[in-house]
Amino acid sequence: MKELEGLNIPAHVAIIMDGNGRWAKAKGLPRNYGHMEGAKTVENILEEASNMGIKYLTVYAFSTENWNRPQDEVKALMKLLRTYMKNCIAKSNKNNVRCRVIGDKTRLDEDLQKAIAKLEDATKTNDGMNFTIAINYGGRDEIIRSVKRIASQVKEGTLDPSQITEKILNDNLDTWELPDPDLLVRTCNELRISNFLLWQLAYTEMYFTEVAWPDFSKEELIKAIEAYNHRDRRYGGLTEGK
Repeated sequence: MKELEGLNIPAHVAIIMDGNGRWAKAKGLPRNYGHMEGAKTVENILEEASNMGIKYLTVYAFSTENWNRPQDEVKALMKLLRTYMKNCIAKSNKNNVRCRVIGDKTRLDEDLQKAIAKLEDATKTNDGMNFTIAINYGGRDEIIRSVKRIASQVKEGTLDPSQITEKILNDNLDTWELPDPDLLVRTCNELRISNFLLWQLAYTEMYFTEVAWPDFSKEELIKAIEAYNHRDRRYGGLTEGK
């Protein structure tokens, strides 16, 4: 891709897809219409990211706090997620995409849990882009669930407390199979991470844009990658790669 010549492509990009409702409201349309357009943008960006050589894409679809939204909006979002899960299988297999869903699935309706399991199973052998969707996800909740798993291992006698390391905690997170994100993108001019991937974002570069998610495009993703390339990546005071 000519626009990306000479650029270092981040292996893992995480996105907080913000602004669907505000985008729709600004156009005099229902908030749910904004969510539908946002779902279309997910498909477009997934394809563009794959073409750019990004290996992992993780999106924040529904947070643990989103249950507090008006019930009609929550119902509409769940309906949209159900439709997306069904349609995603054929598209993912066609494009060799492996799909995962992270978050506490136990609060989701049984049919949605089954749809998620079906999607994950149907795409598990695909070895192209890794696409992860965070549903009923919260970073603090994820860490608590990880700690509970570790506590159970200690209680069972299969793990000594002295053996608990960063790797042990990381291996009990929802994202245990994934590398940490290199780049976080948040849309619609919000400058916070909103309980997303709290453990995993420790050394992640962050890019914030005023563009609302339904208007996020290939060109906007390239801007984020260009900004990523202008950062002096340092770990513990040492520049990355030196």
